[in-house]
Amino acid sequence: MRVLVVNSGSSSIKYQLLEPESGTIIASGLVERIGEDDGGAIEHTAGEQTVTDKRKIPDHTAGLRLAFDKFAETGHDLAQAGITAVGHRVVHGGEVFYRPTLIDDQVLRTITELSTLAPLHNPPNIRGIEAVRTLLPEVPQVAVFDTAFFHGLPPAAKTYAIDSQVAETHGIRRYGFHGTSHEYVSGRVTEFLGRPADSLNQIIFHLGNGASVAALRGGRPVDTSMGLTPLEGLVMGTRSGNLDPGIILHLMRTAHLDVDGIDRLLNRGSGLRGMAGVNDFRELRRRIDAGDTAARNAYDVYVHRLRHYLGAYLVELGGVDAITFTAGVGENNPDVRADALAGLEDFGIAVDSGLNTAKDRGARRISAEGSRVQVLVVPTNEELAIARAAVAVAGMS
Repeated sequence: MRVLVVNSGSSSIKYQLLEPESGTIIASGLVERIGEDDGGAIEHTAGEQTVTDKRKIPDHTAGLRLAFDKFAETGHDLAQAGITAVGHRVVHGGEVFYRPTLIDDQVLRTITELSTLAPLHNPPNIRGIEAVRTLLPEVPQVAVFDTAFFHGLPPAAKTYAIDSQVAETHGIRRYGFHGTSHEYVSGRVTEFLGRPADSLNQIIFHLGNGASVAALRGGRPVDTSMGLTPLEGLVMGTRSGNLDPGIILHLMRTAHLDVDGIDRLLNRGSGLRGMAGVNDFRELRRRIDAGDTAARNAYDVYVHRLRHYLGAYLVELGGVDAITFTAGVGENNPDVRADALAGLEDFGIAVDSGLNTAKDRGARRISAEGSRVQVLVVPTNEELAIARAAVAVAGMS
């Protein structure tokens, strides 16, 4: 049993062919710079073999066709691979989709309509679906939604304090994102600790270029930092996170920015990049070590926001059993983990410096001996979660 998982961005496609039961990755790759005049690129890995290619890639169908060619070149022709299903990451499911869903024409139309809630994310997700439909028309396709895990947030956590009729008419509520990751990691935490989910209060930091934090009670989310869109919450690589909504009005009046200009500023030109000029933590650390005050300030703002949410969720949960870091920054940056939890020993939270800086890359405990709260690093695996969800849905179709 094999599943192809596709994650389509505006100018890229990440993909994996894997066996969902064992989690074995057969092949994976990344198609980049789709539609760009100076050409695209693909890097495809199958076992110990990695192949690369640079050429102009006009659209997502051409990008996936190139990926399919690389599968065949490395001994895994997808037409003969026995693919059970194709799982697609779709960012926004709105109120409509709150579980993995078999894609048909009506589902695709509804995902398209929901693009008003995620204009940067749903359209490229749709292009990936349409491309696979062209190339593998007989294989069931399943949409797995980033928002699904947070569908049942308590009313107090999901409701914005605006006119209720306006909110209902326009679908305005807090939806939350990175749900596939938060759900997968929370399950791995229960396995690692050997405790049932209903006995645990958890806080999970998903820290990548996009970043979010979720509070879980008994295995179910009770709050999360992202909202109507993936813009709310933590400071991110290029996104602002929380800000006074009056800033938008001020920029419209004084900087004469239109909607598209504000969208670009807050989603692509803010966060670490907006404050320090870079959004790669390795470069940010290099600049901090060289005495760059802008980089230092950006890092401090980033950590301040982590601690802000940590404090809020500690109170909201009434105590926590486990704090977990995941995703690219969360898994690989010990400084962020240490600084986010520094000085919290009176709250039962203590990080062991040696464990925190160890080179281990698996699921691991980094809390100090005697820490009442377990502090963990757990690698996320959204592709595996999507693959398993796709198989479950396709098997019922």
